[in-house]
Amino acid sequence: MNIVFAGTPEFARVALERLLAAGFRVPLVLTQPDRPAGRGMKLQASPVKQLALEHGIEVAQPRSLRLDGKYPDDAATAREALLAAQADVMVVAAYGLILPAWVLQLPRLGCLNIHASVLPRWRGAAPIHRAIEAGDAETGITIMQMDEGLDTGDMLLVEKLPIGTEDTTATLHDRLATLGGRLVVEALELAACGGLTRTPQPAEGVTYAHKIEKAEGAIDWTLPAALTARRARAFNPFPGLSASLGGEAIKIWSAKADTQSLPVDGAPGQVLAAGADGIRVATGNGVLVLTELQRAGGKRLAAGDFLRGFAITPGQVFDSAAGG
Repeated sequence: MNIVFAGTPEFARVALERLLAAGFRVPLVLTQPDRPAGRGMKLQASPVKQLALEHGIEVAQPRSLRLDGKYPDDAATAREALLAAQADVMVVAAYGLILPAWVLQLPRLGCLNIHASVLPRWRGAAPIHRAIEAGDAETGITIMQMDEGLDTGDMLLVEKLPIGTEDTTATLHDRLATLGGRLVVEALELAACGGLTRTPQPAEGVTYAHKIEKAEGAIDWTLPAALTARRARAFNPFPGLSASLGGEAIKIWSAKADTQSLPVDGAPGQVLAAGADGIRVATGNGVLVLTELQRAGGKRLAAGDFLRGFAITPGQVFDSAAGG
């Protein structure tokens, strides 16, 4: 079975690695163009491209796959590469480009997507983040037959995975990436013998996981502590929560809600106590305990270590919307 693989970030690299380890032939990889990254903002290849080159696999990096779009030459070149690859199936994981109809219809078995949620919940760009932010108890991987809608295709394989109370997007991402790699290998092995069953997605329970915007990290202290604590986990490693105190921007990487201390004697954003076990801040509902913080240009530090270099006293008030 010839497989074309389309993906870009680490989540996709894990799947490609698993496919190669399972012995599938991958003559062509599609991935996003190199992007500036790091302190020097040098062009950097995606994790998927790096792995493909290590294995001597041809790489195509079109800016678009729309033959009638902004970059028709890119799309036409990619089409030639896809035709030459004679793929039986395309596996797609966090690629980042919309696949037009001609791509979906090209492989004999179509295009299979590795989606990091139990569809139809959390269709869209940021299913891992949104599941944690919403307080979901579980998530999972759906292997889906792609169609022209946004994550609307038939489900082929589904496996659920619990979300731990301490899970961040980073930790949950890694477990889901591993699960996705295993499930897509199972799906292709079933496809090879005609054993895949397509199940339409339920009409009920559809939610959309909109892309994470940096501005969402700015803490609104009038919101419940429990929601902000979930966002601290959901927005780790990007964009992190942010606020400012005394005019200085501070990142909050870890926080927990204390809803037992009601009623809270303090205005939203007001520091109630500060010690080695955390910095207690009043919110619109409950107390938020900040346990890992970072100054601009500094390291992430546990609350006790942070306080040794940055004095915080009860009565001070965090500003909302630090933004950075």
